[in-house]
Amino acid sequence: MRLSGKYQKTLRAIFEDPVRSDVEWTAVENLLIALGAELSEGRGSRVRVYLEGVRAVFHRPHPQKETEKGALKSMGRFLTEAGVQLEE
Repeated sequence: MRLSGKYQKTLRAIFEDPVRSDVEWTAVENLLIALGAELSEGRGSRVRVYLEGVRAVFHRPHPQKETEKGALKSMGRFLTEAGVQLEE
């Protein structure tokens, strides 16, 4: 799947090392949707994600809009497990 530049930028930010602290959660959610993931609301701030047979639950950050570093690392592991790779 070919992603637009905006989504490729978010994907690169997720996999960047050291982990960034300025990636907005809405950008991550939009990337997941572009990748074809199914998102559903859980209890509280939980978001259930299903992509390519892989399931995960993440917490939507609040009150800040930036994704926490630990959640970003977990998102990278989730995407890797679902077969998502950075495009060269």
